[in-house]
Amino acid sequence: MAKKDISFFDENYMLLLKEVKSKILSARISAARKVNKELIKLYWDIGKTIVGRQKEYGWGKSVIEKLAKDLKREFRDTEGFSSRNLWYMRCLYLEYDNKPILQQPVAEIPWGHNIMIFTKVKDAKAREYYLKSATELGWSRNVLLNQIKADAYRLAKAIPKQHNFPKALPAHLAEQADESLKSVYNFCDFRSIC
Repeated sequence: MAKKDISFFDENYMLLLKEVKSKILSARISAARKVNKELIKLYWDIGKTIVGRQKEYGWGKSVIEKLAKDLKREFRDTEGFSSRNLWYMRCLYLEYDNKPILQQPVAEIPWGHNIMIFTKVKDAKAREYYLKSATELGWSRNVLLNQIKADAYRLAKAIPKQHNFPKALPAHLAEQADESLKSVYNFCDFRSIC
């Protein structure tokens, strides 16, 4: 069978291109998530190490300043180890050390999201809400900030369930339907019209 040249407008070729592009994008997203998870794990471990050594040796705040300078000198081409960021790592560990239910979602979202949540949200249940929502709904940092400013946690709690899912659907479908309804509320800024 003779091979034929591919026309750039060939429908089968366009499907091939679409499929390969989709695989590339999927692999990139997967790799980025894995890198993020490892980075958050590293930051957690650094925070834990700093806290442990401060307790063990009675060190104060100056150890973080010195560590930041030494790390900057050692890793000249690497960002993320400023004294401010080292303080955030320490805070991350202290904020979530005794809260295992929150540790998994912490690793699923970017560092900037984590900083925003533990610096702006003090209530543990509200933090859990924002961590899980940012993870499940893929909120950008701006969306997360708007949700925090709009106090979406309080509003989501206050919204009464106005459906008959448990009566009309099997239990597992009723729960899914209820969750999808919550997701719609999560995307709204309740101070404006959706």
